[in-house]
Amino acid sequence: MLVRKLQECEEFTAGDGTILRELLHPDKQPLALRYSLAHAIVPVGQTSIPHSLTTSEVYYIIQGKGEMHIDNETEIIEPGDAVYIPPNARQYVHNCGNEPLVFVCMVDPAWREEDETIYQE
Repeated sequence: MLVRKLQECEEFTAGDGTILRELLHPDKQPLALRYSLAHAIVPVGQTSIPHSLTTSEVYYIIQGKGEMHIDNETEIIEPGDAVYIPPNARQYVHNCGNEPLVFVCMVDPAWREEDETIYQE
């Protein structure tokens, strides 16, 4: 059994500017997983940097309110929402609420730096 405690996972700023804690990754733990799982935070008023992945991604919103941008679509997201982000879609999220936007990210297959493109405007 493997139990990862969020507060014991190292916090870092991802390439898209979100504050991340990586919970599960098959390259870092002896797990038979295809996906990686991370906890993310976008502070109040902040926007992640537009980016795309060659893999699919799912966000599950835990706290806060945001505007999710995927290619040419925009939707308001809030706790309890699951957002599917298709491979190669240009995406970013803006925290338009009054508290941190907190969500879980699942990337399948597991996130790798070479699969991500960051768009500098």
